[in-house]
Amino acid sequence: MSPPTDAGRIAGLVGTLFGLAGMGSAAVAVTLPAIAADLGLTTGGVSWVISLYALMLAVATAVYGRVADLAGIRLPLVVGVALMTAGAVLGGLAPSYPVLLGARVLQGLGAAAVPVLGMAIVSARYEGAVRTAALGKVAGTAAAVSALGPLVGGLVADVASWRAVVVLPALGLLLVPVLWRAVPAVGTGARLDVLGAVLVAGTAAGLVLLVQSPASGVVIAAVGAALLGLGIPAVAAQVRRRPEGFLPTAVLREPVVVRSALAASAVPAAWFALLIAVPAVLAGEGWTPLHIGLALVPSAVTGFLAPRLAGPLLARLGPARSLAISGVTATVALLVAALGATAGSAPGLVTAVVLVTVAFGLGQPALMAAVGGAVPSEVRGVALGIATLVFLVGGGVGSAVVGGAGEVLGLDRSLLLLALLPLIGALGLVRGIRAERRDPGALTP
Repeated sequence: MSPPTDAGRIAGLVGTLFGLAGMGSAAVAVTLPAIAADLGLTTGGVSWVISLYALMLAVATAVYGRVADLAGIRLPLVVGVALMTAGAVLGGLAPSYPVLLGARVLQGLGAAAVPVLGMAIVSARYEGAVRTAALGKVAGTAAAVSALGPLVGGLVADVASWRAVVVLPALGLLLVPVLWRAVPAVGTGARLDVLGAVLVAGTAAGLVLLVQSPASGVVIAAVGAALLGLGIPAVAAQVRRRPEGFLPTAVLREPVVVRSALAASAVPAAWFALLIAVPAVLAGEGWTPLHIGLALVPSAVTGFLAPRLAGPLLARLGPARSLAISGVTATVALLVAALGATAGSAPGLVTAVVLVTVAFGLGQPALMAAVGGAVPSEVRGVALGIATLVFLVGGGVGSAVVGGAGEVLGLDRSLLLLALLPLIGALGLVRGIRAERRDPGALTP
């Protein structure tokens, strides 16, 4: 463990890097209409820019945690930030839409390293109250930088173009040399279940492709159906063969983990859906990326305050009730957004984004608390990794619903359809809420 004197500086740097990775979605979202106009795309077509990024974040996040066990944190962090930078630069220079999508896959694959390994740096370097304070500063700094994404994206797009916005996360490369000495370079030698990771990635990709296929044609639907149909039994077989592998049975058999992760996944689904729908509707009303970014300043303020309010609320309500409230709030946000999309109402759309920001700020820590308190300490890290994977896959599904169903049903109806998802997730938590009422300490970390 290191002396606590540098904890604030290291946490600030890690949080800034975390926030820059978040700009890969938040800042780019306000430029989606400009990308669509420049490359001749529909809303459904350009939504792949967000969907693929979210999907890679989901799958690769859990992989990086396992690789860190094998090789230490330093090597996978450097590789991740390098991939994020390369993807951002390639995306900014992309001469065609297929190249842009490939760049976004690369960027998401790299950016996935930052959240899990950033927290691992702080956890490995400090202990006790210093570690707790440092983790809080990481979360607060990351939230502040990420929340500024729409405004920064709008400003940069107004001065330069959408291409410059795509390149913004490459600034994270400048932080690696500063963090170099703080990053542990030795791993535990744990084995990585590569096949399990690949099968999970393919299955998740199949789900997203299938959901978004209404806007992409029969070929995408067939590929998605094949990946999903073959992937589910293949993953089940791999879990039986390697019960301690990428998806450990000790975690999968814990109902609290499964219910909490599925319920929480509806919140990023709502968040990523609005990242696509709100700029699309406002651009249709003649708004520029700068105006869209300025309109989303209230959500940026909410994103900055949410982590500070979530802790006391979570302690008072417990994980299950907090997750349920988060899901209901996300449903309300999607309903408000659907009305706003129908009427072309900017205040309605901005209100929806504020509400879903509140849901996200409460839902993510509630998920971590629910999962962390439901499993033994020896598998807690793995359980949190799986929960994060499911949580982020929800983001890919949400953007795919808007991008796919939105082409057929319209953005307003696709948002109404998606509003069912967090409501169903909240209803699935009823048993956990009853358990917390019987024993308030049973599911807390």
